[in-house]
Amino acid sequence: MKWSPALIDFQHYLKIERGLSQNTVHSYRLDVQKLMRYLQTHSITADPIDIKVELIQQFLYELAKNANARTQSRVISGLRSFFDYLVFENYRKSNPLEQIEAPKIGRKLPDTLAVLEIDKIVAAIDLSKPLGERNRAIIETLYSCGLRVSELTHLKISDLFFEEGFLKVTGKGDKQRFVPIGVNTQKFINLYRQHWRSLIEIAAEHKDTLFLNQRGKQLTRAMIFTIVKKLAEKAGIQKSISPHTFRHSFATHLLENGADLRAIQMMLGHESITTTEIYMHLDKSHLKKVMTKFHPRRS
Repeated sequence: MKWSPALIDFQHYLKIERGLSQNTVHSYRLDVQKLMRYLQTHSITADPIDIKVELIQQFLYELAKNANARTQSRVISGLRSFFDYLVFENYRKSNPLEQIEAPKIGRKLPDTLAVLEIDKIVAAIDLSKPLGERNRAIIETLYSCGLRVSELTHLKISDLFFEEGFLKVTGKGDKQRFVPIGVNTQKFINLYRQHWRSLIEIAAEHKDTLFLNQRGKQLTRAMIFTIVKKLAEKAGIQKSISPHTFRHSFATHLLENGADLRAIQMMLGHESITTTEIYMHLDKSHLKKVMTKFHPRRS
């Protein structure tokens, strides 16, 4: 078996059988392609079936010269999954990465914005310009619903259940969940639909897509990043932020105001509560208040 056919089969397995998102499948592909390029660059002949652990260790040694611990860990994880797949399909008897440990990396706490900083970003939106209503609805939806950027760009009008107070969100692995949406955010979305979206020519395949560009097509992830970056600069926010920062802020502010961690997990669409627990480390003062209020020996 050659590398390219094996990689194609692996991607089909990840998408169809494991139900992973396109972005996740793309990340796995890049990990395997790094090893493929190393073999090609060094004129090494070794196919996925017979490659030895010593050769993979050489590749990882070279990778470590120019990659940080997080990147190394990511590549090792991707390769381990690839060879697990080959073992699962009986192409190999064992995984050559079984005995290779990923480098230790500290848990990176997500950046967050204060409520005042979010207010400044919203205030920086020029509502006198055609795209103002759209950009305000985007920022408000990111923050008030805690959506991933891909969830926002794929949001459809048919996913809006305003009478019930929910959005239907399609997350990683095409898993769907319902997320509460506040009255104010509903208002901003309706204003965008009435004052801008209804006035543009919409491409036939995007009639049901909520957030559109000026050509009437679905916004890209890159465009959302650009909108956020420009508004943050205009608002004088010095932090390095992205659309995901609003998702982190959503979770952190809910926790600070007493929301249940399990409820936050459901709204974020985290499969494991462990992923959500990272927000417990963000605000030490909140943890102190919880202990003071609820511990039987608090006095």
